[in-house]
Amino acid sequence: MILESILIVGIAIFFDFTFGDPKNRYHPTAWIGGLIAKLTPIAQNKNQIIEKLGGILVVTITSSIVILLLLTLSIGISLIPIDFVSLIVFVIVGGLLLKTTIAIRGMEKHAKAVLESLDQDNLELARTNLSMIVKRNTKNLDKNHVISGVLESISENTVDGITGPLFYFALFGLPGAFVYRVINTADSMIGYKTDIFKNVGWFGATCDTILNYIPSRLTGLVIIISAAILQNNWKESYKIMIRDGRKTESPNAGYPMAALAGALETKFEKINHYKLGNGEIILTKEHVNSALTMMKLTSILFFGIVTIPIITVLSLVGWWIHA
Repeated sequence: MILESILIVGIAIFFDFTFGDPKNRYHPTAWIGGLIAKLTPIAQNKNQIIEKLGGILVVTITSSIVILLLLTLSIGISLIPIDFVSLIVFVIVGGLLLKTTIAIRGMEKHAKAVLESLDQDNLELARTNLSMIVKRNTKNLDKNHVISGVLESISENTVDGITGPLFYFALFGLPGAFVYRVINTADSMIGYKTDIFKNVGWFGATCDTILNYIPSRLTGLVIIISAAILQNNWKESYKIMIRDGRKTESPNAGYPMAALAGALETKFEKINHYKLGNGEIILTKEHVNSALTMMKLTSILFFGIVTIPIITVLSLVGWWIHA
């Protein structure tokens, strides 16, 4: 299983780098989001306790359906009479499915859309494009804060859209990666601390915080290694991650963001919330291009430094137990 699992991750990363995301109507994450959107109104209730229980059901029902579909597909593939063909199909299908849980090219596409708007001196369109990838109100942001939002989103997406799914695939296979995607999607859709979603989204947001605790910190460390390889300021990256990693409202998001801010020797700011890094907030598209390169290298390094060792150790432990 070691080689098969590693090949699945390799195929997933290769397809994402090469082709990016499929259209929404073919994308499992879009289906997951659609199911959450349909279940959420049913879960909402004037009673806070009932609404929180409803929020638990939104996540568990969606996760259960996803796991059931994956198990059904796995059983179907195992019924192929020729073992070699079954194995090839399993690896290829597994790689394609895992690819849908990660978003390297997708993040690059959104970031460059913002940059193109700024190149055209269309700040309003840049704000609109930024609003597609951040939760904050982008209506009155100036150019520097728009770029800051892009950079922060790149660093957060490195966890949510790349290293998080890879980490949980290494631990639990495709079901782990997809349950992570369900929880992450639920958090992004209904995890807001507003009167509408604070109860129904509580469970998804809490699970997301727990699941991202380790991946976010590992990702921050891998970003520092990427900075060293790319000849960015890795020492500043480490220093800022340690100093500013806890400054964000989220207990996890600050670590990759601070590591990136330090590596780029600049400052990120979410107005009235936090400032990460040193210096003035004077940002350019070169900062974004550097961040995208670092995101891609971090994805590959995380695969080699974290994912492969976890898969190898767990497979060897499983073999030893059953020997």
